[in-house]
Amino acid sequence: MKSCTFFGHRDAPEKIKPKIRETILSLIQSGVTHFYVGSQGAFDGMVFKELEKISKKYPIHYYQVLAYFPNEKSKSIAQTILPDGIEQVHPRFAISRRNDWMIEKSEIVVAYVYRKYGGAAKFTEKAEKKGIKIINLYEK
Repeated sequence: MKSCTFFGHRDAPEKIKPKIRETILSLIQSGVTHFYVGSQGAFDGMVFKELEKISKKYPIHYYQVLAYFPNEKSKSIAQTILPDGIEQVHPRFAISRRNDWMIEKSEIVVAYVYRKYGGAAKFTEKAEKKGIKIINLYEK
């Protein structure tokens, strides 16, 4: 089982949708079967929608990994999971804990990172230091 995680800035532009799709399809061709994406910001939303579409044609497993327990205002999405032990993490650290969990589950990180600060940059760098292959969709 090969797995991939996605990290991107929350203000990622719509114009990268085709690149997201192309990258996911390429990963499937190379044997990736499991995909993990967060639930904050534009990048996560675009990735999740593409995974949803692609899953109708390809036998993949994809999950929106939550940092917090859903409440009555949360959207009901069947493809969600919570990392083990997240309920014991202070809410202030829940996203970091979730991102660490996603890194541990993956051999590849697809990123949209164009600045050196913020969560996407921090966790992409963390994954790279662990020897995980990084694919950055940002083009200058």
